[in-house]
Amino acid sequence: MPVRRRDLFPILAAPLFAQTPKRPRLAAVVTSYYYYSHADVILGRLMAGCSPNGTWHGSRCDVVSLYVHQIHERDMSADLASRHGFTIYDSIEKTLTLGGEKMAVDGVVFVGEHGNFPTNDVGQKLYPRHELFMPILDVYEKNRRAVPTFFDKHLSYSWPKAKELYERARKLGVPWFAGSSIPLTVRVPYVVPPMGTRFDRAVSLGYGDLDAYGFHTLEALQCMVERRAGGETGLRAVETLTGDAVWSYLAQGWDPLVAAAYDTCPKKSPAPLRELVKKPVLFSLEYRDGLRAAAVLLNGAIADWAFAGAAGSQTMACKYGLAGKSRTLPHFDGLAHNIEELMLTGRPPYPVERTVLTTGALAHLFDSLRTGKRVETPELGITYRAADPPFVQTA
Repeated sequence: MPVRRRDLFPILAAPLFAQTPKRPRLAAVVTSYYYYSHADVILGRLMAGCSPNGTWHGSRCDVVSLYVHQIHERDMSADLASRHGFTIYDSIEKTLTLGGEKMAVDGVVFVGEHGNFPTNDVGQKLYPRHELFMPILDVYEKNRRAVPTFFDKHLSYSWPKAKELYERARKLGVPWFAGSSIPLTVRVPYVVPPMGTRFDRAVSLGYGDLDAYGFHTLEALQCMVERRAGGETGLRAVETLTGDAVWSYLAQGWDPLVAAAYDTCPKKSPAPLRELVKKPVLFSLEYRDGLRAAAVLLNGAIADWAFAGAAGSQTMACKYGLAGKSRTLPHFDGLAHNIEELMLTGRPPYPVERTVLTTGALAHLFDSLRTGKRVETPELGITYRAADPPFVQTA
């Protein structure tokens, strides 16, 4: 699904942006809003300020409306509405129109993470991201106006649903970005592969569940390898390995890269990984240009995300995030800062195609987990050029 030059222009006859106020007025659509939910740690920063490089700055946007799909027993939204002066609406359309007939906001923040939703047979949480984002696109189409939009995490558990969202947003000319906080946070040591790097192999390490945290681990990989020579070419095939099959795979020349990434993680044990990790999982990725990469979840050994890439005789490696806890969840500061920049300028910090590709990869990796087989991915021939320079937090 290559992105062509003409696809970058909206098909709408009306101008993409109306004149933006000095402080953009934002609508937020969330699945649930409670303490430490993504709605809290993202919208809280947009309302109260953030510290993207270790220095606090106040809010640069105004959240004026909110739709909450599922009210949690510890819901925060009603209290915050009284404190910050925004209005809670009972529909997505009203949230974007402020109860009127026309679009009445300058940007939209969509957070489809957290809440009480079922999981399927392979552990994917069935968040209704497609079902909640489509009404946002309905308002854009009805008003012949698309505003800057942020979409938290991957687009859907389902590749067909994700593809439909992406293609419709592209037709409507939506200026948006999506994804997780990990690619934007601090890297220790600071590593940004030069554009045109000729990677031989690359790995990312992570932990946690295969869905929410597996996505983080894929993005920790993709934000690095997308800078390789020739640009992003998309994926040819993926496969999920578990148990002893992981160690057998890594023994085929991958162990030095895993060691390089693991060495950047603090509080690691001197014990062998095979003793620490009882249930390893490996996502194998084969790119269309021949690059082979792996994302490995090492529960029991680390509670970090890390990367290592081999480029000729050079190996580059880093971990993501601050080594200490200087402030609460500091990796969300870079994300909040970039959401503000999007709302103020209309320019995404990186192509949304990165998240489209990682979304598709994760969906097909779950297919592989279900079947125990390698999955060919001709539909993931997604091409794009990485942002240069990228935003990376420095503190």
